[in-house]
Amino acid sequence: MTELAIDIKNLTKIYSSKKATKLAVDDLSMQIEKGKIFGLLGPNGAGKSTFINILAGIVNKTSGAVKVTNIDLDKDPVALRYKLGIVPQEIMIDPFFTVKETLEIYAGYFGVPKSQRRTMEIIKALGLADKVNAKSRQLSGGMKRRLLVAKALVHNPDILILYEPTAGVDVELRTQLWEYVRDLNKQGMTIVLTTHYLEEAQELCDDIAIINEGKVVVQDKKANLMKLLDNKEIVISLAEEIKKIPKQLDKFAAEQIAIDEIRINYKTKEVAVGDILKEIAAAGLDIKDISIQEPDLEDVFRFIVNRKTA
Repeated sequence: MTELAIDIKNLTKIYSSKKATKLAVDDLSMQIEKGKIFGLLGPNGAGKSTFINILAGIVNKTSGAVKVTNIDLDKDPVALRYKLGIVPQEIMIDPFFTVKETLEIYAGYFGVPKSQRRTMEIIKALGLADKVNAKSRQLSGGMKRRLLVAKALVHNPDILILYEPTAGVDVELRTQLWEYVRDLNKQGMTIVLTTHYLEEAQELCDDIAIINEGKVVVQDKKANLMKLLDNKEIVISLAEEIKKIPKQLDKFAAEQIAIDEIRINYKTKEVAVGDILKEIAAAGLDIKDISIQEPDLEDVFRFIVNRKTA
């Protein structure tokens, strides 16, 4: 039987005020397997923040069941929060403490004995060694992001939740951060990632859930989601210029995009690349190069969200 890191059943959150009532999370159920890198995706206002804030104990749920490593939120919320390390979207760091002091203080909050603290290990792993005695307010935006991740790791949580961890971060830092996240995952830590950089989710995640309007609209392995769109695009570069597309290619709805290039969109279930290339050869055209563009996770994301809201 698969061991679950997070088990959510029929989770609902309703915000009420004198002026209005808002259903932020709507009967949401989700299971996240232990040891996975899990992508939690959705448009703005989909309910991602509310969901994470319920796990973090910042927001009280209206109804439903929440378990983290089989600890029930209703029965033992304190123990549950010890299992989580949460990197928030906003940069929230006391500006007057140094990097080392910040991690020591947070380790103290979680009751980690001094003999068991990994402060310098975490600082070095996140590339903050040369900033160990710098006050938080002196750090660049990227360094502050690293410190947020470091804070979330001081108590050695089972699950690391990353909420837009690379927003505003340069490419080099983003690459370093993801290498470290992969290392943590290899050591057994479950990672939950929510990001608007869908290429990151495509690169990193094993499983993905897309939520919209407070509901899970799809949850599956990334490989299965990528198969939802079977259309591809092939661009054929020719060895010579052509004035018009040969009639043999009309059945593929071929489009001339340059004097020596043809583009064809096709469905893999209906057309094979070999059939296209045979027809091009039959038309007497010499191929110089070909490139094939496949749908990415962003295409799948738009397809799913638009399909569910149509």
